[in-house]
Amino acid sequence: MEKIILTHWSTSTGPEVILQFPPEKSIPPKDLFLKIWAKHELNKENSVIEFTPEDKNNSYVSVIQRFEGEVYFLILVYSKEDLHDDIIKESPEILALISKNLIELINTNKITRTISEAFNTIRNYSKLDEEENLINFFQDRIKYTILQILRKGVISKSALTNILKHDYGFSTVNIDLILISFLHENLVVKKNVPGSKECYFLIKDLSCTRIPPRKLPTDQIEESSLKKYGESLKNYYFDYYNVSEFENKTIIQTVLFNKDVFHLIKTLREKILSVNDCLTILNNKEELFTELLDKKFIYEVKGFVYLFSDVRFIKFNPYYIIEKLVERYQNQDISLNEYMAHLKLLSMQIKEPLSINYEIV
Repeated sequence: MEKIILTHWSTSTGPEVILQFPPEKSIPPKDLFLKIWAKHELNKENSVIEFTPEDKNNSYVSVIQRFEGEVYFLILVYSKEDLHDDIIKESPEILALISKNLIELINTNKITRTISEAFNTIRNYSKLDEEENLINFFQDRIKYTILQILRKGVISKSALTNILKHDYGFSTVNIDLILISFLHENLVVKKNVPGSKECYFLIKDLSCTRIPPRKLPTDQIEESSLKKYGESLKNYYFDYYNVSEFENKTIIQTVLFNKDVFHLIKTLREKILSVNDCLTILNNKEELFTELLDKKFIYEVKGFVYLFSDVRFIKFNPYYIIEKLVERYQNQDISLNEYMAHLKLLSMQIKEPLSINYEIV
């Protein structure tokens, strides 16, 4: 995406650009805005339209919003070569949420920062694969904190904002933009319940685990070393207990919090590396390389390094929340409507008693 433009439609003068990001980019001519307006008029049933002029190098996506009796457009500018179908076809509601959030902040001192955050949110939406999106829930301190809060059960947007501000010191957080990633990964549902506006419900939780490599490098290692490597894997995973709190912290702190380590794990999935190549990826941190050996994430034989523990994400149904909901309702922390709404969302996911209720990513 090249840029993002927030535009007001004046009934007397036509389109008026309020703000764009990046600010140094040139502003399109007025006739382009008029053509976008005309396409909206011809497609009134859709709030999101696409427009690609035949003689230009850019294509445009426009989201129309009405706020306090006025009409606004959020216009996304792409080069024609860019792929932008994902967010338009899969999640038009996310574009609507972003544009609504921006327009409501037009007359505040938050608008400049928010349009920058919106630009990066949309631009990265299709760029990152699922694994890269999921690792952000552990590497981003605010997202990780929100996930901990959501694990206690239903919470309203206002209550979540207050907790982040007063308990954690996140006073300038744009909740709507941050929670887009939770909605994108289908971890939460946002809905209103009687007596409570904009509540968030965790319906899928996120964890991580280590698993052995998919196959042994039979043609890349001599037979005696291969046998020793295979026995080491067998012995380790025979006694492996992946739900301990200590193991979970080990994976998060050693791998997920360190982008270089995670990059090394992903590279070793595809090929073996020399010790020197591994050190290059780890920025020549020999002590970190030794730590990965000791903690059984990598395996070294005669100067070459093999994957010992792959790290994968797990999405699972958070039925543990039911007990917390009961306790919170009894303590009058949540209303009956909030309590029943979250119970219903969780119960809808229960299928057969012995069915698999998790997904390894």
